[in-house]
Amino acid sequence: MLILGQITPPDLHGFLPTRGSVMLDFVFVALFAVIPVMAWSIYLVKFRKPDEVYKCEWHKRIQLALGVILLVAVTAFEVDMRFITKDWRSLAEASPFYASKIVDYSLWLHLCFAVPTPLLWIFVIIRALQRFPSPAAPSDYSAYHMVWGKVAATAMFLTAVTGWVFYWLAFVA
Repeated sequence: MLILGQITPPDLHGFLPTRGSVMLDFVFVALFAVIPVMAWSIYLVKFRKPDEVYKCEWHKRIQLALGVILLVAVTAFEVDMRFITKDWRSLAEASPFYASKIVDYSLWLHLCFAVPTPLLWIFVIIRALQRFPSPAAPSDYSAYHMVWGKVAATAMFLTAVTGWVFYWLAFVA
């Protein structure tokens, strides 16, 4: 739309019946798929029988796919927030929690998990690719990987939960 010679962005509301942008809506919904897929991948290796080594390779493939998908999603999200939506606050101002700063506090809590989580995932994935045989199978590195995998999975879960809380407080309430 042209106003006084300047181009203004179109209505940036997303596909959900909320005040969120398309990318905020997409990430909100996508995490409802990512968390169960991540849990299923962990289940494959945690509860496998000794002769089911092929499940380790499936775990590897699923985790690599999730890592790539999350990297693309986070990149697209950051591009959207910085260059397209730009001002998420204007979308959140109608929230009853906005003026009291609860939205800001929930965002800061979310960022405490969201910022280190991709770094943890990168660390866990790179170390696993370096230390596990190919095709993937249990090794001397397995115990170490389980510890850091639990940390990364917990961080991902907490990123999702705090993100959902922030989204609800800012764009639904």
